[in-house]
Amino acid sequence: MTPLLVWAVAATLALYALAMALGLARLMRGPSAQDRVLALDFLYVVGMLMMLVLAIRYDSRMYFEGALLMVLFGFVGSVAMAKFLLRGEAIE
Repeated sequence: MTPLLVWAVAATLALYALAMALGLARLMRGPSAQDRVLALDFLYVVGMLMMLVLAIRYDSRMYFEGALLMVLFGFVGSVAMAKFLLRGEAIE
């Protein structure tokens, strides 16, 4: 890897870590349940982006598969939480 790419990956991971910290603060402090679900979605997306940057850094395809699984489970969890918040039950 070139030195520029190493620096860019490090800076990107640091900014994603900052974004996750802010999202976690919103998750813990959100005034309503909808805010918390949205913050959890944000954390899933940022986690997926971090895994993709790590895949570039370590030149590994396993990170891509992990990112795909993470987002898949995050989407299913978000749909279940939204359904629970709207109807009061997650499973019909």
